[in-house]
Amino acid sequence: MARPRRNNRGQGAGKKDFEQKIVEIKRVTRVVAGGKRMRFRALVVIGDKKGRVGIGLRKGADVSEAVNKAVNAAKKTMVPVKIVNDTIPHEIKFKYKSSVVFLKPAQPGTGVIAGGAIRQVLDLVGIKNVLSKMLGSSNKVNNVMATYLALTKLRSKEEMLNRKS
Repeated sequence: MARPRRNNRGQGAGKKDFEQKIVEIKRVTRVVAGGKRMRFRALVVIGDKKGRVGIGLRKGADVSEAVNKAVNAAKKTMVPVKIVNDTIPHEIKFKYKSSVVFLKPAQPGTGVIAGGAIRQVLDLVGIKNVLSKMLGSSNKVNNVMATYLALTKLRSKEEMLNRKS
């Protein structure tokens, strides 16, 4: 019986399965002497639905290049998120530039009550029950960043007790 072939890279060994969502693609222009130069800006969120998430915001000459660059940047910004019983451990309000994001734990069965860009980030983290509110700006980039940073600030009960001691 023949052995299965393996390539040198060890296929599947180091590969991590991340889902990705493109939150926003915008065409941006730069004015130069000869006219306007068009580029594309992609905002991408990646996550494994098991408590890790990353975001990437990059530009490229075409849409696919911008998305690929953003995905690579998102992989470099992956952070673990504390999840307790499919929700967040405590409520948090976080401000990033003009956007304010409020996240609150919810009872099982509530679902993800979130709008716009916040929902995409929370879905990819793997949080199943949470209440949220976007305050201030509706800018997708700022709201995604505020949500991402708020999730990195979450602490478990044990960490909170250790800090107080």
